[in-house]
Parts: sequence; structure tokens; C-alpha cells
Amino acid sequence: MRVFTLPLLLAAALVSLRAASAPTTADVVIYGGTSSGVVAAIQTARMGKTAILIEPTQFLGGLTTGGLGATDIGNKRAIGGISREFYGRVWQHYQSPGAWTRQTPSDYFDRRNKTTGADEKTMWTFEPHVATKIYDDMLREAGSKVTVVRGERLDLAPGKGVIKDGPRIVRIVMESGRAFAAPMFIDATYEGDLLAKAGVSYHVGREANAAYGETINGVQVAHTVSHQFIKKVDPYVKPGDPKSGLLPGINPAGPGEEFSGDRKVQAYNFRMTTTDVPENRRAWEKPANYDPQWFELALRNIEAGDHRVSWNPVWMPNRKTDTNNNFAISTDFIGQNWDYPEADYATRAKIVQAHVDWQKGLMWTYAHHPRVPEKIRAEFQRLGLAKDEFTDNDNWPRQMYVREARRMISEYVMVEKNCTREIVATDSVGMGAYNMDSHNIQRFVTAEGFVRNEGDVQVRVRPYPISYRSLRPKAAECTNLLAPTCLSSSHIAFGSIRMEPVFMVLGQSAATAAVHAIDERTTVQNIDPKKLEARLLKDGQVLDFASEPLPPRAGVKQVNPPGIVVDDDAAQLKGFNSASSASSTYVGHGYLHDGNTNKGEQTARFTPDIPHDGRYTVAIAYPANANRASNVPVIIHHADGDTKLVLDQKKKPAVSDLLHPVGTFRFTKGKAGYVEIANAGTDGYVVIDAVQWLEAK
Repeated sequence: MRVFTLPLLLAAALVSLRAASAPTTADVVIYGGTSSGVVAAIQTARMGKTAILIEPTQFLGGLTTGGLGATDIGNKRAIGGISREFYGRVWQHYQSPGAWTRQTPSDYFDRRNKTTGADEKTMWTFEPHVATKIYDDMLREAGSKVTVVRGERLDLAPGKGVIKDGPRIVRIVMESGRAFAAPMFIDATYEGDLLAKAGVSYHVGREANAAYGETINGVQVAHTVSHQFIKKVDPYVKPGDPKSGLLPGINPAGPGEEFSGDRKVQAYNFRMTTTDVPENRRAWEKPANYDPQWFELALRNIEAGDHRVSWNPVWMPNRKTDTNNNFAISTDFIGQNWDYPEADYATRAKIVQAHVDWQKGLMWTYAHHPRVPEKIRAEFQRLGLAKDEFTDNDNWPRQMYVREARRMISEYVMVEKNCTREIVATDSVGMGAYNMDSHNIQRFVTAEGFVRNEGDVQVRVRPYPISYRSLRPKAAECTNLLAPTCLSSSHIAFGSIRMEPVFMVLGQSAATAAVHAIDERTTVQNIDPKKLEARLLKDGQVLDFASEPLPPRAGVKQVNPPGIVVDDDAAQLKGFNSASSASSTYVGHGYLHDGNTNKGEQTARFTPDIPHDGRYTVAIAYPANANRASNVPVIIHHADGDTKLVLDQKKKPAVSDLLHPVGTFRFTKGKAGYVEIANAGTDGYVVIDAVQWLEAK
């Protein structure tokens, strides 16, 4: 039996207090063991400095090791440095015959397009445990210069967490009391907790289009055509009875004013690793706290006739998938994450658990619920969680896909025009190349009483430089902090930047800048830009390259044609509620079609506001296809009566494969005239896009 005297206990307590208050030091402290944080630590070591990498959980790599194995990248040429090295190591791993345990390499690559699977000794698809092994190897190679600290969370209590001397961080303090000090700090979290505690300005949610002169930021009701409801689905607890209240997950306040800003963020989910190998596949299990009301909307959507299989499994090696969101109701838990970015840990834990419950419950519903057609159930039963992944977490991904949270506001904000190269940053530290991509943000009820998603935006970019100034705060706010994962960017530009390989690129560049600031004995704002650029290029970073201009954004609305154009979102509709943007050419943000159903019940009336009496040539916009109707009835109501004609939508339109002139007619000033398109008696899909009135000379 050991006996402790009071003096010994007091001495021990004093030693413990001193140990808790004495910070652990390094040249660079990196908070957040995401892919960006891991790469930042490796780069710091390779430049001869010491790094402390602090990860609040017990695992490193964020989404890269957490299920996102189908790399979102766009133009692969934009990826260099350690990021490119990582994907090279993925390729090297799969060169070993022992890496292929449930599939042959030829079988895998025959199933995939090789340009998306592997090229030039890089491979962009991988299993989660492979990514973990590669990061562990790279950190091991860094040796004693990198210290990894797991399970330590920044103290988020008011007045705690970050100690500053003027605009400079002196040390950061964890909930446990453990402190870390360094000349330089990097916030590599998805949430931006360190930058917020350091007093750095940030934004959560969408900016209004007007804030930065953008076109696809803010509320986007008209733009949201992908991952959308294609059937009329009743949103009320008791169908048809608004007094019964809305089903869960539907915003009763409505979407908000078009193009206005808000504090809402795009939906989160988990990127599940599934497999169709029976001995490695877990069946979907009904969660213990399954709440049927949360899944009623999904069942009604199926019963309304939407039989699309609502997920997107992308094949990885060894018969596994990276499974993501797809269509109207899928793995994205839309509208249930708005509080997450600024929440405390307890609230975040509840939000994470709610996302787990939703996704597991939805998988069970689609796989086993008797109201789901057998064909759909069979498809969801075909795949199940892979038993050999995430073995420490019951085979469930350990990292929720936090697609956006806080975004720093610095003196340089990356915006939509950066992504289209209308503005080109001259102080590049890496490149973005993925589409401007926002997942849906909310569900609301339309004026007609049906449910609709809002927020999904997917617009092409040209590979573009990312400004160093977007990685560092304003000098008045902090002089020794860099933020590669919560950089200064608008919502829609961040939708392009927020890809894992780009986060790796920016993590390396942030670490390079931090080391330069130490060596130059200056702030992150005042380092020598030429020296930074030279080192980045020496380390293989890609800072810019010429790329072909984008074709005009799909549709005549973007190129300001002469005349009057009425798009489908301004038409008076009866039916035609199936949205699409699959064609390469269309007006505005997409087009609608009749689903090749309910013939004789669907009409679309396009009414122009004619500025003055005159003769106008009418042209109808539609994307042609072999599955279209050849006998679409059209009525042109003009000053001299009605003209009826039949339109063959199998044939390409006469003007720019988009506009098909149907005649010249006299119209009077105002809104007396219209064009009405119907689907009565048609022999295929009827598409409605837009109608143009061009004054005849």
C-alpha cells in the first residue's frame, strides 16, 4: 500500500500545474489533421523546421482517409507538389499484386475510364485504409521534426483557446489545459475554429450576388435544376392539409429572396465505402432510433413516380465504392447543418449524430421498406458497408463531409470571376480546377404546394490561380496565422476550391510561407513574394498555366441575344415539372420536360412584354434529341389570331442548335400575346426551354 503525505501531494500538484501551463513548442503549430494539415506538417519538416500537428480526433487525413476516394479534381494538371506525390504513392501502392485482394487490376481498370483511374504514374481512386497508410508513411519519413498530437481540442470557451500579443498569436490552449506555442500557426480545420478564436474576420453562409459582383451566389431557386424533385410531392404531415404542419426537414420560412445572402451552408453527408462482395458486405441495419417521419418524404417521392436510385456509388479498387449524394432525396441531410460552423462541441456532436441517423435510416428505408419498389430495394441491397474499412468505427466513415463552414475575410477574396479567369490573381500559391459546386442548402414549399430543393449550383471553371493573400488574414487581425482550408473566398468560389487535392496544395504553400516568415523574421503579410514563388516552383507546385476559354455558359440568355427572351422559369406551367441540364446547350440554367407522361395534361405558356406594336419573328428554344417528340403542338397567339403548328424536337433547331424560328407575326404592345407548348398526343419527351421574339426589320 502506497502512502502519500500532504507535502508530497502538494509538490506533485505543483509539478502538474507547471507542466500544464508550460507550452509545448515548435516552429510551426498546425491545428487540424486534415489532408491539408498533414501536408503542411510534412512540408515544414522538409524545409528543416519542426511542426506540431494537432488533431482533435484520433485519426488523420480528414475526408481523404474518411471515404472520399473518388478524387474531385477537374483538370489534373493543376495539382503538383506533395499533393501530386500523394496520388503517385497511391499508384505505386496498387502496382503491388498484394494490393488486389478482391479484384484484379485489369478488371478494375476495364470497369473505369483509365483517365480517371490512373495516368502518368498517378492514381486518383483509392480505398480509405490505403490513404491512411500513405499519410502514416509520409509522416514517419518526416521523423522527429513532426510531432503528432491526437485527441486535443481547442478550448472554445469565451476568452480562452488563443493567447495573443497584439496581432500575434503567442500560444493556443486546449480544453485539457495543454498549450502549444510557435512563431507560426496554421488553421487546417474544416471549421476554422482557430482563426475564429484568434479574432480573424470570417463569413458563414452565402453572400448576396451583389456583395462581390457575382451571378451564382446567394439564393438560387431558378438555378436549382440538378438533384431536384421531378414529381409533385406533398410536403404536409397530412397530405393536402397545410394545417397539419410540414414534414421534417422542410423550411417553413421559404427560400428567401432570389440572389440574397443568408447564413445557410450547403448540405453535409458521409462518403460511405460500400462493396458488393458478399463476404465483405454488411447489410443495412435499421437504426435503433429510426423515426419514420424523417423518411416519409422519400417514400412519397417514390410513390409519386421518381424511381431513380438516389445515390452515386463510384467504384474504387477491390470492389469498393465511394458513395455520394444523388437526385432529390439522398445522403445529403439538407438544411440540418446550418448551426454547425459556429457551434460548440456538444452541439456539433448532436448534429453529426443526426447526420449518421439520417443516412443510416435512409439506406435501410431504400433497401427494406415495403413502400419501396422491389427493383429499388434490390439495388440498395446489392451494396453494403465494407467490413474491412473503418474497423475502429463500426465500418462507418469517421469524418463527416463538412463541405463548408467558416470562410476567412481577408484583403483578397476569391470570387466567381477568379474561377472563370475574368480576374487572375498574380500571387498564386496553387490552382483550382473543379466546377463551382454547391450542394442543396434547403427544402421549401412552392406556391403550388409542393416541395422543392434549393441551392444546387454546378458551373464550369477554367483552371485558375489561388491568391496567397486569400490564405492570410488582414495584418491588423493576425500576423502569424495562415488558413489553407478556410481561406478567404465567397461561397460559390469556395465550392470550386474546397477539393481535397487543392487543400493539400494550399497546406504545402501555407507551410512554405510560414517557414519563410520565420527565416525572414517577418509577418506572413510581409514575406518576399518572389522567394515564396521560387520555393513553391522548386517543390513542384503548379501556379498557373494557359487554358482554353470556356464556351459561352449554356444558353442564349448568357450571350445577350437581340429581342425578348422568356425562359422556362418565367413561363406559366401546368405540369412540365421535370428539370434537366443534361444537354450541352440551353437557355438560362436548364430546361424542363414532361417526363414523357401525362399526355394531354401538360402545358407551358410563354408571355412576353412587347415594348411596342410591330412584327416579330418567334423562335422556340429546345435541345434536340432522338428521344424527343416529333409532333409537339404549339399555339402562337398574336394580334391577328392563333396560329397552330407542330414542332419536331428530334431535329436540331435551325439557329445555333438552340433556337428554331417558327414564323413572323404581328404583336401589340404589352402582354396580350403568348406562345403555348403542350404535350397532347405526343410520341416522345416534350422539352420546354425558352421562346424568343425578335423584331422583324
